[in-house]
Amino acid sequence: MAALEQKASDEPGLGFSTRAIHHGYDPALNARALSPPIHMTSTFAFDGVAEMDAAAALGGRLYAREYNPTTALLESRLANLEGAEDAVVLASGMAAFAAFSLSLLSQGDELIVHRMLYSNTTTMTEQGLPRFGINAVPVDLRNPANLDTVLTPRSKGVYFETPVNPTGDVLDIEAIAHRARQAGLLVIVDGTFASPALQRPLQHGADIVLHSLTKYISGHGDLLGGALLGTHGLIEKIRDRGLRYITGAVLSPMASSLILRGMKTLPLRMDRHGSTALAIARMLEAHPAVAWVNYPFLASHARHSIAKRQMSAGTGMLSFGLRGGFEAARRFLDNLKLITLAVSLGDVETLIFHPASLVRARLAVRPEARLQRGVEDDLIRLSVGLEDQADLLRDLEQSLSRL
Repeated sequence: MAALEQKASDEPGLGFSTRAIHHGYDPALNARALSPPIHMTSTFAFDGVAEMDAAAALGGRLYAREYNPTTALLESRLANLEGAEDAVVLASGMAAFAAFSLSLLSQGDELIVHRMLYSNTTTMTEQGLPRFGINAVPVDLRNPANLDTVLTPRSKGVYFETPVNPTGDVLDIEAIAHRARQAGLLVIVDGTFASPALQRPLQHGADIVLHSLTKYISGHGDLLGGALLGTHGLIEKIRDRGLRYITGAVLSPMASSLILRGMKTLPLRMDRHGSTALAIARMLEAHPAVAWVNYPFLASHARHSIAKRQMSAGTGMLSFGLRGGFEAARRFLDNLKLITLAVSLGDVETLIFHPASLVRARLAVRPEARLQRGVEDDLIRLSVGLEDQADLLRDLEQSLSRL
């Protein structure tokens, strides 16, 4: 990441919330503007060749695919909150996955992945990467020892989400990273479901953290964005290769500005998301119409100790199934009055999603459509928003009572 031209004198020891609001920016250096300006430019002007040479030497400050002041501030603040040396932001979470895989992996390499991933990431690993000669090897990383069973001389990295999409379950970052390092593998963790407010995988042995900025970090459901964070050497490879000439999937300055604005309330939002989600999980766990609930911050959850060790609190994401299965799930969704049926997550609105219904609808145009590995017909994913807890509980209870 190119060093910021204008940077506030950040004091050591400041808390997460303070840094989410102030890190890397000084109004005195920006015409006293309290909010960082949006630099809507694709190219930069210079007074002479020597000045252009100097800018190029600083890391490509010539063209917006390589550098933009608004984006650079976002990268600096994200890296600070994640505890990373560097960060690069991209046009979406999928752009981030493509950038690291196509920048750091080559033909003949193997990427070990957890058996359950975001559906589009699964498609990328099964259909996209093989076109470039990169083989993705799925394995159940809930048992970290399973990593050893798929290692080959071509293995270069291990990639997984925690919490996992769509279940909200957790994987043991430290245990997986320990085995991966013994084998000389890069460890890439998608931390989208937690955000750096609750979990920082680099502290537990990861080399790179991926975020879909579309979700909790932005938090308002009005943009797309992605990020990769890690050591300066790894991130600079991704920026120099992935952004410059492989994907070119640059995040716009306007989106960067909106994400910076959303980040200011990230810790407050995550606290509310998590406290309400825990109350909902407890209610669902006790309801006779509910067959199972997956929320690792329930004391009864099998992976509760792992969640508490690597996360400061629970997120707003949980999944559950109804005793009536697929048809009951559809009736339940249709009976909701407040909660919104939508496919995304991490918004201020509470969103609910039934993957099996979407897959069945897609079969008419995509006969190859299928559920993710490990996802059954009854799974309902709930992204708990910021509405009043009592209103959400009441809406869920009234819908369950009509089954």
